Formats: sequence, structure tokens, C-alpha cells
Amino acid sequence: MRSRYCAYVLGLEAYLLESWHPETRPVGPVCDASTRWYGLKIESSEEQDESGTVCFRATFRAHGRWQTLHECSHFVKQDGHWRYHDGEADWQQLQPGRNDLCPCGSGEKFKKCCA
Repeated sequence: MRSRYCAYVLGLEAYLLESWHPETRPVGPVCDASTRWYGLKIESSEEQDESGTVCFRATFRAHGRWQTLHECSHFVKQDGHWRYHDGEADWQQLQPGRNDLCPCGSGEKFKKCCA
């Protein structure tokens, strides 16, 4: 999961498609140049035989809006490699308070940084 997140951060289309299970792999591009990723938090993970689940929360900015993606991703082990199969995703607009730290990681308050 962490390697796929890093691939999104770096825009590594080939890696993302290679790590996607062939049954659910999309045809078109999966990265969007207007999206900037700022953090990943793994909330839980579970492995059972040849399948696994990873639940995470990622913070990103797309088209000038701060958002979070909460997803429980399902992985399948194929030829000794874990492949992303599918997931239940929930995207929400991130609404930091004026006195919260900025999600960009600057250490500044949101109202003095990216607000």
C-alpha cells in the first residue's frame, strides 16, 4: 500500500498499473497532474492466505481543494506479488479549522499558510 501511495505522489503510472490486479486494472491513466498528495495514515491491515485488506486515510489537494480519501483496499497475491484488486473509497472535502496546523506539513497554522 505504501509503495502505491508513493507511486501516486511521484506519478509513476507504469508501477501503479503493474501493481493493479489484471481483473480490475483500468485502461487509461490513473494519475492526475493537478493532484498533490500530502500524507498517508494506515489505519488497519489484515492478511489471510492469498488476500489482504488495508484501510487508510490520505490527504491531498486537487484543483485547489483540500480533500481526504478514506479507503479499505483489497489486495490479492498473484505470482508472489500483492496486487490491488478493488476498494471501498470515500472522498471528502477536508475542512481544517483556522487554528489547525496546515495539512501541507509546513508547521504553520492553516489560516496563515494555505487557507
